[in-house]
Amino acid sequence: MRRVRPWALVLGGLLCAAAAAGPPPRSYPHSAVLDGAGAYRLSWGRRGSALAFRLEVRTRGYVGFGLSASGGMASADIVVGGVERGQPYLQDYFTDENRVLKKDPQQDYHLEYAMENSTHTILAFSRELHTCDTNDKSITESTVRVIWAYHHKDMGEAGQNYHGSNRGTKSLRLLNPEKDEVSSASLPYFDLTNKDVPVPDKDTTYWCQMFKIPVQHEKHHVTKVEPLIQKGHENLVHHILLYQCSSNLNDSVLDYGHECYHPNMPDSFLTCETVIFAWAIGGEGFTYPPHVGLSIGTAADPQFVLMEVHYDNPSYAEGLIDNSGLRLIYTPVLRKYDAGVIEAGLWVSLFHNIPPGMPEFVSEGHCTLECLEEALGAERPAGIHVFAVLLHAHLAGRAIRMRHFHNGEEQKLLAYDDEFDFNFQEFQYLKEERTILPGDNLITECHYSTVDRNRMTWGGLSTRNEMCLSYLLYYPRINLTRCASIPDIMEQLQFIGVKEIYRPVRTWPFIIKSPKQYKNLSFMDAMNKFKWSRSEGLSYNELVLKLPVNVRCSKTDNAEWSIQGMTALPPEIERPYKTEPVICNSSSCLCFSLFLTLFVVHATASTIGNIGPSV
Repeated sequence: MRRVRPWALVLGGLLCAAAAAGPPPRSYPHSAVLDGAGAYRLSWGRRGSALAFRLEVRTRGYVGFGLSASGGMASADIVVGGVERGQPYLQDYFTDENRVLKKDPQQDYHLEYAMENSTHTILAFSRELHTCDTNDKSITESTVRVIWAYHHKDMGEAGQNYHGSNRGTKSLRLLNPEKDEVSSASLPYFDLTNKDVPVPDKDTTYWCQMFKIPVQHEKHHVTKVEPLIQKGHENLVHHILLYQCSSNLNDSVLDYGHECYHPNMPDSFLTCETVIFAWAIGGEGFTYPPHVGLSIGTAADPQFVLMEVHYDNPSYAEGLIDNSGLRLIYTPVLRKYDAGVIEAGLWVSLFHNIPPGMPEFVSEGHCTLECLEEALGAERPAGIHVFAVLLHAHLAGRAIRMRHFHNGEEQKLLAYDDEFDFNFQEFQYLKEERTILPGDNLITECHYSTVDRNRMTWGGLSTRNEMCLSYLLYYPRINLTRCASIPDIMEQLQFIGVKEIYRPVRTWPFIIKSPKQYKNLSFMDAMNKFKWSRSEGLSYNELVLKLPVNVRCSKTDNAEWSIQGMTALPPEIERPYKTEPVICNSSSCLCFSLFLTLFVVHATASTIGNIGPSV
């Protein structure tokens, strides 16, 4: 049997005061398989101001790993390592906009452990979250597009060996907080799955199916929800929403699916307004915190639920049959609090629109002070506690921020994703729970790019339309399901010169009466006819952000708080939040010299069985 060489690296000499002492940890709280064949496993964990990585790859050649803004090789932050002729190596590289690989003069990735056996290479290394290197990519709470590659030969055997097809990208959140997860292996569960749904050959389909919760007569808590996506349909199923429906329904509504938002859909679907769970493409299962659960089994809990599945079929593929859905794992051991969901942001409508050719355009959806004052004041004056947020937009989305204000003073961002990826949308666990009080207000701020579009982008259901939404998971549950806003459309139309529309409004979209150049056009056609320039787009953006908004403030069972439909002004931000400056740490330790002592240990495979590959 071939002997393997585990390599332990010990840092000696004069270290910077911030350098960690002792051996690297052998446990990593997060892991992901990056390729479809299970050949490349990434594990990682936070270590103070640094992030520790472990790569376990089915190769005896080099292993590449990197961070990229686009998910490609251009302008990427890359590290390459392996074990060659018994010697470990790890080099920090970067690429320019032409994808040319260059050695980074400041080496910020530091090898802590390397091992190679007859099938796998394992590398453990670390890097500061924020280095003093312009060639490195800072690691934040935003989505990170990880790139990976490997080759059966080492780097030095024949220069820079091209990895061929052994490469890929995956979006992750590297700074997702660690969570206490109770084992669910022995807990009961039930599945809500579609049954042979024929997906039409069109780009966007919303399919709705009614289900009855099987747990009745006794309170239980759902502790985990897992997506059940049919194999091969990972890119077809874009998101799944689960709604609570009226408790007055009966079993006659079951076993019947229909296209959502269709004129012929069953009336029973219209009673399903309260979102109780949301999953989106790229997301994994969601585990509730140990003190919170989704309540089922009592009269106040959902008895009938509607599952809405958004199918994204831009290639108009024919003959697709889908059986995707959700698995709900539950327990009779009750948690302290019942979880609730609030949908916040911009009400999905044509009143939300974005001009073409804009490198950046900002839209805001308001969960207004008036709505929160009324709902929280009546139901929970002490406030609610948010523990996770899902930020949602479509293809033009580039960044989303959930802003939080208390008594006119902006707080730290509730949640954000400055590297939004349409194909990776999941609940973000908050590092610390945030309390929302009466008198607070929330703004969902969405940044878009329409540089590749020559017509208006409209708020709507298709992925080619846009949304700007946040789903807040919180406790204890109150009777508030939607806290959103709609901007005033007439002032938007006045920007392009519209003076009058036909009244009463009998068609949708409504028709313009004057001036002459827009006469008898719908407002959508008029907005598309207007000659948009970037300067006009910027002026329009400034206008839209100041417009009065129509308040949406909804309860369960289609009920409304009294503030619903009233007009409010966007808040005047008296004291905006001042972002704490990022302190970068040059792990090159310029203040002292750093010595690396390498101890070589030879061992047979049997003596290191406890540290072999786990894939």
